Amino acid sequence: MLPEETCSPHHDWFTAMLTFGLCVGLVISYVPQHLRIIQKGSSEGFSPWFLLLGSTSSAAGMLNMITMQWSIVRCCRLFSLSSCLEMTAGVIQVGLQWAMFTFIMVLYMLYYPPHLKYLELSIDTHDSRPPRLVKTPTRSSEWRLSILLSWVVAAHLFIIIFTTFFLIATQQPTGRWATFLGVSSAMLAAIQYAPQIAHTYNAKVVGALSIPMMLIQSPGAVLMVLSIALRPGTNWTSWITFAVAGIMQGTLLVMCIFWKIRQHKLGIDDFGEPLPYTYTNAAAVGYEDEVPGLVITDEDPDPVSVRVALANALESAVEGDVRSHGIQRVDSLPIQESTPLLPKPKSPERKSTGWFGWGGTSKDS
Repeated sequence: MLPEETCSPHHDWFTAMLTFGLCVGLVISYVPQHLRIIQKGSSEGFSPWFLLLGSTSSAAGMLNMITMQWSIVRCCRLFSLSSCLEMTAGVIQVGLQWAMFTFIMVLYMLYYPPHLKYLELSIDTHDSRPPRLVKTPTRSSEWRLSILLSWVVAAHLFIIIFTTFFLIATQQPTGRWATFLGVSSAMLAAIQYAPQIAHTYNAKVVGALSIPMMLIQSPGAVLMVLSIALRPGTNWTSWITFAVAGIMQGTLLVMCIFWKIRQHKLGIDDFGEPLPYTYTNAAAVGYEDEVPGLVITDEDPDPVSVRVALANALESAVEGDVRSHGIQRVDSLPIQESTPLLPKPKSPERKSTGWFGWGGTSKDS
């Protein structure tokens, strides 16, 4: 048993309340992202490299905190639950960070778009129909990469957990191991947003990314940097990682807002699919002004159907206009030498101009 003097409780209500507030804010900031993936039923738009870096970074940070504060964690059995939670609040905070981010990785795999999992072949039908897409049992390169990186995340978590508790159980020095975990966590966190920024820039759509989550977390990064920088005994190396991560997340947020505005102008959703056309859309484009009687409803799935309806309306209008002149089929008329090819108009007689309008006489009515 540990000596009693090494487990003296330390009460700091301000730090405890601050940590509790950060934990609540952490959960609130991640919930919109979790719900968005579940509600949309798709995780399209995420970079698997971003999820790999974020998951491994948060896992290393969590094990670093456990290693550094293991002596405090072992004292929990000597105190009440409230005292234990207060003393291990730092471990709870980084553990919650790991759990919330890693859950995004889990949702990414569970809700990976089915149409992107396997390769599709385009088969020409050799007629007027468009080529037919046929799914193959071959996995797409991105789906294979996602599976591989998810196994890397699981293997990394297993290795650092096993190593940490092996060193603790055998009472080996843990200072260098804790330093390694802390440095690796900081380095991974500093670059984790780079692949996501590149992925979103190339996709030019928001995808399943949650703008509300970034709106909450970006100001939170500023507060985190200020809280660390203002503490005594810290320098730029203590907060530079959080500053870089916050700047990169802010860049991703601005990009997503820009793509959101662009999507609205193009009439597409967050995944690049055309939005259902409505009467307002059609009136804004001006289709109904060009073709009277053309009605566009919510049933039109995309602009292609509008163009088809427009073409059909124009064709019907042209056919109706031709029929309205009363032209008869030639084979329905008795053909004689004296029979003109075209019937005489029933309107009052007009001046004849002869063949091709040259010469001839005229007769007044």
